[in-house]
Amino acid sequence: MSFSVAVAGASGYAGGEVLRLLSAHPDLEVRTVTAHSSAGDPLAAHQPHLRSLAHLTLQPTDVEHLAGHDVVVLALPHGKSGAIAEELGPDTLVVDAGADHRLTSAQDWADYYGGDYHGSWTYGMPELPLAGGGKQREALRGTKRIAVPGCNVSAITFGLAPALAAGLVEREDLVSVLAVGPSGAGKAMRTDLLAAELLGSAHAYAVGGSHRHNPEIRQNFAAAGAPGTTISFTPVLVPFARGIHATSTARLTPGTTLAEIRAAFEVVYGDEPFLHVLPEGKQPRVIDTTGANTCLIGLAVDERAGRLVATSVLDNLGKGTAGAAVQSLNIALGLEEIAGLPIDGVAP
Repeated sequence: MSFSVAVAGASGYAGGEVLRLLSAHPDLEVRTVTAHSSAGDPLAAHQPHLRSLAHLTLQPTDVEHLAGHDVVVLALPHGKSGAIAEELGPDTLVVDAGADHRLTSAQDWADYYGGDYHGSWTYGMPELPLAGGGKQREALRGTKRIAVPGCNVSAITFGLAPALAAGLVEREDLVSVLAVGPSGAGKAMRTDLLAAELLGSAHAYAVGGSHRHNPEIRQNFAAAGAPGTTISFTPVLVPFARGIHATSTARLTPGTTLAEIRAAFEVVYGDEPFLHVLPEGKQPRVIDTTGANTCLIGLAVDERAGRLVATSVLDNLGKGTAGAAVQSLNIALGLEEIAGLPIDGVAP
């Protein structure tokens, strides 16, 4: 059985990556692509690498063009998905790659985003361990509304959640510094994203706890059984097109060893097809996840500081956005979870 798909925001980076994955999916057929200012243009004018979908023309992003499909993926700017989603029927599987339906707290939405709050949907992070046992994967089965996680959120959550869930690290004084590629900011023209400004440089942004992914990270840790966490999270813009490298640290609880940390990660991720903990002493590289739906994790203990050091890398457009969307909708539709999703990266 083939499911029909419409992708809104198809001219952007996230929409383009969703389309790349769907183009090779054995059970999904892309029938409609939409955009805002680019409506009427051939898709190939904005996504020239998607040769198998070059026959498609961008339609206006409205309910008229999105309705009637089995699946609708909304790859729209934050604040733009909520109103459209409310007009789509309950039988349509709607996947929001933006932030509009991630947060369970209306106050968190008001504090970090502002504007109308449209409620929370089933969270699209299948591997998230849950308090009391099980994983978020079970909640995705049969759902009709999916909120795709933030890319920075995924990198940090994957790097710390197993240790927090097992009580091997303290909930306070979590720290994460991320090197982030500019594709995470989308295609909008911005001076700080120009090659002349970015190449040969690096700079932090959203410093001091102001990044919008902060409440979502804390929300995930609470779901994993560690409410009340405090985290200082600082992203740094660096000159690689796509990818995230997160270095996350946490104070060890007394007596915790690296062997116990590794055992906890193995329990949570050992059977996961897309989350791979590297051998002891090995650290992951961003380039090894390019184009793949994988997150690679390195673990170490800084004994002098008494801290866990977890490094996690992923492709912000892949596992960080589009890959998570396709993986989650596969589960919701009852398809093979790995369908259409690459495990191997692209090198060099």
